[in-house]
Amino acid sequence: MRKLQNIMVTGGCGFIGSNFIHYLFEDTGFDGRVINVDKLTYAGNPANLVRIEQKYGGTRYFFERVDIVDFDALDAVFDKYDIDTVIHFAAESHVDRSIHGPKAFIRTNVLGTFNLLEQARKRWRPGDGRHFHHISTDEVYGSAEPGDYFYETTAYSPRSPYSASKAAADHLVRSYANTYGLSTTVTIASNNYGPYQFPEKLLPLMINNMLEEKPLPVYGDGMNVRDWLYVGDHCSAVWMVAVHGKSGQTYNAGGENEWTNIELVQRLCGIMEAKTGKTPGHYKRLITFVKDRPGHDRRYALNCDKIKKQIGWKQSVDFEEGLDKTVDWYLNNRQWVENVKTGEYREWIRKNYSI
Repeated sequence: MRKLQNIMVTGGCGFIGSNFIHYLFEDTGFDGRVINVDKLTYAGNPANLVRIEQKYGGTRYFFERVDIVDFDALDAVFDKYDIDTVIHFAAESHVDRSIHGPKAFIRTNVLGTFNLLEQARKRWRPGDGRHFHHISTDEVYGSAEPGDYFYETTAYSPRSPYSASKAAADHLVRSYANTYGLSTTVTIASNNYGPYQFPEKLLPLMINNMLEEKPLPVYGDGMNVRDWLYVGDHCSAVWMVAVHGKSGQTYNAGGENEWTNIELVQRLCGIMEAKTGKTPGHYKRLITFVKDRPGHDRRYALNCDKIKKQIGWKQSVDFEEGLDKTVDWYLNNRQWVENVKTGEYREWIRKNYSI
């Protein structure tokens, strides 16, 4: 068991990163410091952490606006806070954008990860209790055939610039454990859903489009299969592996909860119709099939036996509960969504973070 005290969370203003910081302070008994390092790209929103800032800012929570590609800026943060742990979420993460502009994905996901590893290698020594945990994606495995599952030993077969950049980062992290004795772990997660997710992703996009009576775009025939994991369960997996995971090891953390895209959208329509008082079928009529994206993997499916047996982790939020909580959050936080969509929060960031 590792005692983690000065934790650098990269990408802590993003969807999963901000949920993880909330989880760390509110659900774990963690008594150390969190240093949130975020570049504040379009998907990074400090408003996600206002409650944490108000309660812990300046004592146990610190924000540093830093691009992980900036080696010297990272150097200063490592020195300033005596970082003993890195929880590395920061990444360019949208497949569609990686297809149209892959350079940013290589820059952040590969070079950024390398810079963090080098900063850790520069300071840490084998056995000193310091640890590097890297968050990856099931997309590194490629596409699973019906009935097959991805294991931690499954060969990588990334199909997009995004997944290729994450695969490269995964290999870098493992290589630093093998070559330099750096204490590292990797978790590979399936599709996350929950609060604070930028509305380019499937669930918040669909919820928002329904509320605005806009088409609900579904790629291809809608039969691509994804495994869905509630973001809070992902956070618990990351924390448990960071504390208890064996160095050099990789752990799958999935929802074990597969849905075709069209089934998921139809189910979401039913939930939204009930919650907004619309007649059955009102939102389903908005479903619109669009041209499939290039290299669209057919199915992702993670086997989670290893993390359950070795770490003792398991999912705690079933899909029905998770979807209900997610829809309620977006319905109750319309201003957050509007601010993100219109860019108003950019002005808030500019005033508060001197952009």
